[in-house]
Amino acid sequence: MMLLRSLLSAYLVAVAFAVPAQEKRIHHQADLSNHIHDDDHGYQYDHEAFLGKEEAKTFDQLTPDESKDRLAKIVDRIDTDKDGYVSHAELHHWIKHRQRRYIEENVNKNWKDYDQNKDDKISWEEYKNTTYGYYLGEEFDDVEDKATYKAMLTRDERRFKSADRDGDGIATREEFTAFLHPEEFDYMTDLVVQETIEDIDKDSDGKINLDEYIGDMFTPEDEESEPDWVQTEKKHFAEFRDTNKDGYLDAGEVAHWILPGDVDHADNEAKHLIHETDTDKDGKITKTEILSNWNMFVGSQATNYGEDLTKKHDEL
Repeated sequence: MMLLRSLLSAYLVAVAFAVPAQEKRIHHQADLSNHIHDDDHGYQYDHEAFLGKEEAKTFDQLTPDESKDRLAKIVDRIDTDKDGYVSHAELHHWIKHRQRRYIEENVNKNWKDYDQNKDDKISWEEYKNTTYGYYLGEEFDDVEDKATYKAMLTRDERRFKSADRDGDGIATREEFTAFLHPEEFDYMTDLVVQETIEDIDKDSDGKINLDEYIGDMFTPEDEESEPDWVQTEKKHFAEFRDTNKDGYLDAGEVAHWILPGDVDHADNEAKHLIHETDTDKDGKITKTEILSNWNMFVGSQATNYGEDLTKKHDEL
């Protein structure tokens, strides 16, 4: 999906809390990974899908043996019926669980920062003052890019009001979850589409042309050659994304692209991982088969499972 107004971290040095990255930009396929799913050029998509986006990091510091050892323990947890196999249903459930847990942990972390009066609710004023408070009284006059900050504040307020279903200016935990992760809520669909178009539509004509579509994913540097997947994406744009063949993606086409209601990415990823690792083609995978393909599941970039595996409760 991917993800996100990086100018904020450079500018908001004096603010108590930076704006959470999760609500700055929504990427297509945000439920699994913002990376291109192209196994010929690496398995980062699979790593994040299997382990969760925010957790696909700490294995960078592990040796292959350490990665395999931790993966083996994960497999034991996925195999809930303890029959020695990981079925499609078990793997599908695991991947879905990783995404839900990522969202829950992210909301819990931000909740503590923004619920200033500890009433188990977050008002727009609490969010605004915590995020932008240092500059609000000066109308962002002390900020180098004042227009950018004002636009960010306006966008945050629009999203907060969209998530606030009863319109009382106060977000419950569910409403704050919709604010941080609008792609997970049907009633936020129009906003997700609107923000996506605003982010990619560089000429501000309200729609996305091919150059804007590709430019959002790939911008060559220093005469860098175009990777093969770019041609694939251009083909997808022409054959699948642009359904009315007018050369642009309108709001309806963007909605179908980033929020395809009939596509279960977790289900597709479970099928993909089994297809790639099921050497005896029995429709399920053993620990041996998984560990033989450990680099696809975790490689040297996976998760903070070191923290996961030391937790005392069995929430997984």
